[in-house]
Amino acid sequence: MTATAPTLVPTIAAHRFDEEALRLWLSESVPDFAGPMTVRQFQGGQSNPTFLLETGARQLVLRKKPPGKLLPKAHNVEREYQVLAALGGTDVPVPRVMALCEDADVIGTPFYVMEFMQGRLFDHPVMPDVTPDVRSHLHLSAVDALARLHRVDIDAVGLADFGPRTGYVARQVERWSKQYRSSLAAGELPALTWLADWLRERQDVPDETTIVHGDYRHGNLFFHHRDEKVAAILDWELSTLGHPLSDLAYLCMPYHIQSGVPQSRGVSGLNLGELGIPSEEAVVQHYCEATGRSGMGEWRVFMALSFFRLSAILHGVMARALQGNASNSDALQVAKRSGVLAEIGQKIARDEG
Repeated sequence: MTATAPTLVPTIAAHRFDEEALRLWLSESVPDFAGPMTVRQFQGGQSNPTFLLETGARQLVLRKKPPGKLLPKAHNVEREYQVLAALGGTDVPVPRVMALCEDADVIGTPFYVMEFMQGRLFDHPVMPDVTPDVRSHLHLSAVDALARLHRVDIDAVGLADFGPRTGYVARQVERWSKQYRSSLAAGELPALTWLADWLRERQDVPDETTIVHGDYRHGNLFFHHRDEKVAAILDWELSTLGHPLSDLAYLCMPYHIQSGVPQSRGVSGLNLGELGIPSEEAVVQHYCEATGRSGMGEWRVFMALSFFRLSAILHGVMARALQGNASNSDALQVAKRSGVLAEIGQKIARDEG
């Protein structure tokens, strides 16, 4: 069985920093850190720049804020560190964090360092070079890991103040509408504007409060090499307290995106049974069984919200790319998907069935 290896490149020009200053800070802040250090940048994400730090004895991962003017509340690596540290003692699979630096003078922005996880990374739900039986287990393992996250006792792990406990959908609609308005230099998207209005009219969804990841998809999961279980959930920048169905809906987005579209992870139109990919209905049922849920409430609202949010995020990527400080070299191409995703969300919203 094979999987997509993380893509590593030399640090792109917009994200270069003082590597010697970092090495000195690590030698003082991370136990047993020593020796010459090489730095390479991970590609594939569109948010906080992420780097592999290698010495002769170990490998670490650094995540930092991007340089330049940032949108309000975006790229909060301090919150990422907080939630990872809190979940370290639970059954939720997360990397072990080692140190947080809030002093921007060290390398230009705040950052944190964590262990480098070994595992298999599948950026696409089809998971190439995997048998249908294994593929089915991997998909359901992702649902199981999400259920474990949503079962965490917020107060017991010290995350009682990690976010408001009420009004999650309303908060999300306002947050991403504001980000969209802040990114209008990249152009206006009529479908995204329409979706914001539609969601605002339906934002009073009854509250349920858990830790939510905010970007829960297969590309943010490492799977163990030797079994079909999630080894680590990555990229916690959008995590907060909120409604658990928002994470599940986000995981189910590929079912509504046509396969074969460039820069897309869609599976719509594929023979899911032949591939061993559980249907959206099977994923929802598995989640309900794992969490003890008896119903899905306003599922259509959460699906539409997922497309609205991702479209707004990618619109922000477009704006950053135009400014020259996006974290991925193909950001402009990826950001072009924003309008397509908004139109899918609009279609889901208009489906009264």
